[in-house]
Amino acid sequence: MQKKDSIPAPRLKVLVLVDESNVGSSVRTAGRGLDWLKLRDFLAGPNSGRDLIEMVVYAGLPPATPMWQEERDRKNKFVHWLRSNGFMVVTKDGAPAEEGHYKANVDVMMAIDALELSIEMRPDVVILVTGDADFAYLAIKLRRHGIRVEVASVAANLGHMLRSAANEVIDLASLFRTFEMINPREAGHAQAGGQATSPVSRPSDARVTKVHEAPAQTSHHRTQSASGGRRRRPRFRPKESRGGV
Repeated sequence: MQKKDSIPAPRLKVLVLVDESNVGSSVRTAGRGLDWLKLRDFLAGPNSGRDLIEMVVYAGLPPATPMWQEERDRKNKFVHWLRSNGFMVVTKDGAPAEEGHYKANVDVMMAIDALELSIEMRPDVVILVTGDADFAYLAIKLRRHGIRVEVASVAANLGHMLRSAANEVIDLASLFRTFEMINPREAGHAQAGGQATSPVSRPSDARVTKVHEAPAQTSHHRTQSASGGRRRRPRFRPKESRGGV
């Protein structure tokens, strides 16, 4: 007969919510491409001792306008890749901001879903993959409902407010170092091997996303400048979430 003290503890049920723009900015700062499959396994894979309920990715789309259509198509292919690999994806159409930018904040959607999904799915743990300090109150609200909250980000750059609101911080710095390096000279173009990137002019504006087996796209469109010379079309520089690492 099996002894009581040898009965294994029940595996914790985990719900993972990802602020795609924020984590993309964070991993880009490390000069790496984002490997979504490694990220999922690291947080709640078979070897984590936990059972993943869902990993929900919140992503802003470029505006549905002719100027942004190419970038929108590229982002939709990335979204399709995520869904085909088992991720749940929630998107929000962006709105044009200043020239070369668009705004598509998903914070409110992510916060509302975190509360609703927690009531419906009843996870033991909610992991918020973000460094945005605006999610500190969400972490506190979830903990009031008896849910353990962990924040996954680069711990060295995480603000005190979000750090103190969570039960635990999962430092992603070591995981990021296992991701593929991005060649700065090629950072503005789609890469071979399934890695899709966006045009960049400086590190703080770049968005780099590692997409396994996703078709690569390269933009060659140009527009005329006011002086008659030729310049590149407005670059893809969506605004990052506030409080990102």
